[in-house]
Amino acid sequence: MTTPVLYLFGSAAPPVFDVGRVVEDAQARGFDVCLGLTPTAVRWLGDQVPVLAELTGHPVRSEYKTPGEPDVWPKADVIAVAPATFNTVNSWALGLTHDFVVGVVAEGVGKDIPLVLMPCVNAAYVQHLRFERSISELREMGVEVLYGEGGFVPNQPGQSRPKEYPWGLVLDAAERLARPRHA
Repeated sequence: MTTPVLYLFGSAAPPVFDVGRVVEDAQARGFDVCLGLTPTAVRWLGDQVPVLAELTGHPVRSEYKTPGEPDVWPKADVIAVAPATFNTVNSWALGLTHDFVVGVVAEGVGKDIPLVLMPCVNAAYVQHLRFERSISELREMGVEVLYGEGGFVPNQPGQSRPKEYPWGLVLDAAERLARPRHA
């Protein structure tokens, strides 16, 4: 039995600062973790990025590779996108693949790779009609969306609670979704 590969993708929302601990938790669950971040998340994490690469044993990616360049990651068994910002959720649903993270998950739908998404948005953003439509469309595409009861519940603007972000739910879903491929 091979070690399942988890692509853990994060956007620039406050819980991304805990991604090192989440990588360690995923590794303790038996995953080989490859970390992908949006360009803004890479900027936020700054000096932590080399440490995260060492922790995972893979380069942290935020940009597309050039044509002909070899892929530096093993193939994914499951992809988890968390925290996912308003921009990431909507870009994914609309197929706007300007960022590496969104491009990989948009293609992942067509490749039948199990996908889990947990947003991190405030209650003001979710009032925008596009957000609920995007959540619905991603669910229709087969993405497991951890939002609302049993997932991420938005807080009021300015009341960020990054330590309360339910990372365990993301890893639980990733374990469940990866299991059939490694049973």
